[in-house]
Amino acid sequence: MTQRKTPPTINQVAAAAGVTKSSVSRAFTRPEMLSAETVRKIFVAAEQLGYVPNHTARALSTGRHGNLALIVPDVANPFFPPLIRAAQSEADRFDYCVFLGNSDENPQQEDKLIGRFAGQVEGFVLASSRLGDEQIVAHAARRPVVLINRDVEGIPRVLIDSGTGVAEAVAHLAALGHKKLVYVGGPHGSWSNKQRRGAVRRSARELGLEVSVISNEFAAFESGRKITASVLATGATAAIAFDDLTAQGMLAELADLGVSVPSDFAVVGCDDVLGAATYPSLTTVSNRSVEAGKAALSLLIDILQNQAIRDVRYVLKTNLVIRKTTGPAKG
Repeated sequence: MTQRKTPPTINQVAAAAGVTKSSVSRAFTRPEMLSAETVRKIFVAAEQLGYVPNHTARALSTGRHGNLALIVPDVANPFFPPLIRAAQSEADRFDYCVFLGNSDENPQQEDKLIGRFAGQVEGFVLASSRLGDEQIVAHAARRPVVLINRDVEGIPRVLIDSGTGVAEAVAHLAALGHKKLVYVGGPHGSWSNKQRRGAVRRSARELGLEVSVISNEFAAFESGRKITASVLATGATAAIAFDDLTAQGMLAELADLGVSVPSDFAVVGCDDVLGAATYPSLTTVSNRSVEAGKAALSLLIDILQNQAIRDVRYVLKTNLVIRKTTGPAKG
């Protein structure tokens, strides 16, 4: 009978690298505590021996699982995959795994996911959370939480300030002679939706424009199609949509209705995830999702490593990207 080979131990790696057992442990859990050369030697020795750290044993002895959770409201929305990938890449740099949760725009599902993950992860990043402020604060009291696009005082957060780009969009439309605009909204619990709606109203008021707001609970291509008739019924000559998905649906419906863009009607999106791929190419507000994902994970790992939660409010500015769906108002 063939004898099963015993897996290499942490002691063997330490001996091969000429370091202590605790140094090997730190190389896989807290590499910043060692010199780069020491970490390199340990990793070379581990690879040569075929050593793989036992994360389960580490979790039992230290309470550290090496796992983080990222929860988003809609994994199919093209805004989130670049954010998820950036977060995963940042976590990999520090030897953390990322559990991904999709709440499907449902706060009850988001709350359930946090509860299920809580025993397996060291901290959470909640992107565009649909939970109430009190729920977020309660969860943050049990595990470190970093927010993306939710502004809750006392909780570290990374905010994409789309208000700056939206204000540019309103000014751009005003310069083109548009007098009446429509803002086509997004999910009711979305912090970004409230921010964008407020920016449209403020900028329109400052420039003397008339603005209507149309609620549109689900940000999706089909909802953009369905809302278009209501948009046209307002008599507006231009619309700013909550996101590019909604704007894309509107473009498709306007084409089917024989409304020419931009000569008959102007459309602006937000997040710049589909702008270059639509026809005509979509004027939209820039996307900072990659930077947001990276910054949020970096902030969470810093909190975990330094055992200190700081009330950080990190703001990323946006700008308008002008393409082919905006033009002079029809005379």
